[in-house]
Amino acid sequence: MILAVTTAEKYVAGAYGIVFFVLLVYVLIIALKLGRLERELDELTGRVRERREAEREQREEVSVG
Repeated sequence: MILAVTTAEKYVAGAYGIVFFVLLVYVLIIALKLGRLERELDELTGRVRERREAEREQREEVSVG
């Protein structure tokens, strides 16, 4: 038994293939952006920690009361 594929079915399959490919590229781009944002967030978190430590070292201890 041989199944014949019509021209319309070929176009539908091609359209699904294109949509799948575009979706795959979109997910890849979002994943790359997420990785970049995570690296930037780690860098900024490190800078904040360094700044807080530097501010603690510069503060003068004062007795209360």
